[in-house]
Amino acid sequence: VQLQASGGGLVRAGESLRLACTASGRNFSSYAAAWFRQAPGKDREFLAAIAWSGGTITGTTYYSKSVKGRFTISRDTTKNTAYLQMNNLTPEDTAKYYCAAQLFGSGTRVEEHQYGYWGQGTQVTVSS
Repeated sequence: VQLQASGGGLVRAGESLRLACTASGRNFSSYAAAWFRQAPGKDREFLAAIAWSGGTITGTTYYSKSVKGRFTISRDTTKNTAYLQMNNLTPEDTAKYYCAAQLFGSGTRVEEHQYGYWGQGTQVTVSS
């Protein structure tokens, strides 16, 4: 599966952005989707994940403590797209945001190596 992240940009503190991760090549509903970010000089950080769409775990989501309550992950299987709604952004949210996918993932994996497919990243910059 190939992933394309989009929706980044320059916003002011307190504003919102919605990132999109559009998949091609395979049925994205069979993949868990996740969002990570990486700020300059820092390690890549897990943000949120959502389970593949099927069976009893459909819709399962998991968030890091740093974004829980501000960010929301969702997916639209008809559009082969996963989203990250980011509210009340702060300058500390400035980073390059990456989407990732894993076949039949549970939506609870937080390590980079647990995801086999990655998008190219989209830059989010939050000014104070």
